[in-house]
Amino acid sequence: MNATLSFELTGHQNPIFCAELSQKPGILFTAGNDRGVVEWSIPEKAFIKVMFPVNASVYALHCPEGFPYLIAGTRSGEVIVFDFIEQKVTHRLQHHIKPIFDIKTIKSKSELLVASEDGSVSVWDLKTLSLLHHFVVSVDTIRSIAISPDEQQIAFGCRDHSVRVYKAEDFSHTGTLTGHTMAVFTTAFSPDGSLLISGARDAQVKVWDSISHQLIKNIPAHLFAVNHICFHPTRPYFATASMDKSIKIWGVDDFRLYKIISREKGYPSHLLSVNKLTWNDNQLISVSDDKRVLGWDREF
Repeated sequence: MNATLSFELTGHQNPIFCAELSQKPGILFTAGNDRGVVEWSIPEKAFIKVMFPVNASVYALHCPEGFPYLIAGTRSGEVIVFDFIEQKVTHRLQHHIKPIFDIKTIKSKSELLVASEDGSVSVWDLKTLSLLHHFVVSVDTIRSIAISPDEQQIAFGCRDHSVRVYKAEDFSHTGTLTGHTMAVFTTAFSPDGSLLISGARDAQVKVWDSISHQLIKNIPAHLFAVNHICFHPTRPYFATASMDKSIKIWGVDDFRLYKIISREKGYPSHLLSVNKLTWNDNQLISVSDDKRVLGWDREF
């Protein structure tokens, strides 16, 4: 497995916390500790524009499939909705008063889920952007949301070291996965829905059976916190990003480590914590505290 640096995008003046592909092919959005959400062209490897200004750090970006929105969750607790058709911010969802760490969509229900440092989740109607529901998951921060491919389960990664699983249908609690010794920063279901993988500040990656919730494998994946886990959409691999400045590629079938992308391995990689990943076909895009967006071409 080979990795080649395809592009480096610079312009952010502060750490980048999130990256999200647009519904429109070839467009990437990034945001972080700057005062705006940035749009980039992947084919042109170039800056396009600042989409809209923000008054607080952005920890989450989301582009819901089937809706013309770019949605940003901020440190202040505000959720900002930019409408691509109107080309402006049309809604500011005011419910949480603590930072928003993740935003996801249940497509079959046209519902938007927003997870907050206050330990609760708000549920919004994507058609009207009205608040539908609110429920408490933890007494502490929720750092991540993962929705199973069949949209039957939701897994929340929590600061209390647990992964809490809920039914998407009625938001009833079905199980709590324990084993991490520090805050869970990231959760992800495999594309076939059979696995749920969690990564935490304890530098461990845990692989769970998504149905029985039994632990299948514990991987001492990194030296420091695992910030993000991202499955390849079609190939049997997943990538992890860490505070230890590295990106690692793992096999889904054998949980073997196939590639390390880091300065120590000779790659022109990130100088500081790698915070978020996204797959653009076989290209892996990473963002970091070092203020850079890097694109990695993968040869499997």
